[in-house]
Amino acid sequence: MAVFEGVYSAAISPRRGADEIDLGALWNLFDFLGSRPLDGIVLMGSTGEFVHFGLDERIRMMGLAVKRSRLPLLINVSHSTLDGALQLAHAASDAGAAGLLLMPPYYFRYRQGELLGFFKGFRDELPDTPPLLLYNIPIFTSALEPATIAELIAYGYAGVKDSGSKWEDLEETRRLCGDRDYTFLVGNDRLFARARAAGAQGVVSGVASAIPELLIALNRSVCSGNAQRASQLNRHLDEFLDRFDALPIPMAIREAAAIRGLKTGPSAIRPDAALSKTLDAFRQWFSSWLPEVLKTATSERE
Repeated sequence: MAVFEGVYSAAISPRRGADEIDLGALWNLFDFLGSRPLDGIVLMGSTGEFVHFGLDERIRMMGLAVKRSRLPLLINVSHSTLDGALQLAHAASDAGAAGLLLMPPYYFRYRQGELLGFFKGFRDELPDTPPLLLYNIPIFTSALEPATIAELIAYGYAGVKDSGSKWEDLEETRRLCGDRDYTFLVGNDRLFARARAAGAQGVVSGVASAIPELLIALNRSVCSGNAQRASQLNRHLDEFLDRFDALPIPMAIREAAAIRGLKTGPSAIRPDAALSKTLDAFRQWFSSWLPEVLKTATSERE
């Protein structure tokens, strides 16, 4: 039986300054997401731009967040070192996180054998934590190959959040894991509908931080077998992702959340003239695009 299932919003991290999380704005985001029928929230993932915050700030936030959220929280405890990841994992576990996510140590590239040593060492140090999920995101870190994922699930990881872009890798991972009892969450929004229909348990979606209604409706349509409605909703998702790809990650999601009335704080970089023009075009497009999408997503038709 899957430990986690459904739609999990990969939350943005509202910023107050260069390296400080705006907790008040984060609590407002929790209220916004908690008022939708999501299955949970993921904190400090790539959409949450965890790399901008130090260990102390991440630990300060997670110590308060679990008590404040109405939804289960999965917390990314990734770090560039094993010791840093363990420190974050202990803090998240003590705070009461529903689950932990761990990506390969970032920035430097590592071979599969080295990654196996890293993840097995982490697992050995944390025998009694909440469920541990592998976090595969090749765009930012060393890729976890399907055979590596399967070996680590056999070693005691509860599942994987896979943000890879290759469909054949997702298929190979599921083939190698066979009948094992584990959770497979899609981290690439473009692949979600197809993967969910093929048996994936759910999605960790950055888009769901700003437009949770769309991912919730898509999940319901896929699960109920309403292919026509799922196709319509997936087209809307692709429309957003096409705009998303024109901006630095995760700027489109932050801008969409701001248009929906959420406080996001400053971006990590100051836009130049060209980026400012692209942002203005995105804001105009999103403001006109959103009402019809929400109307479609929140209709009772399944």
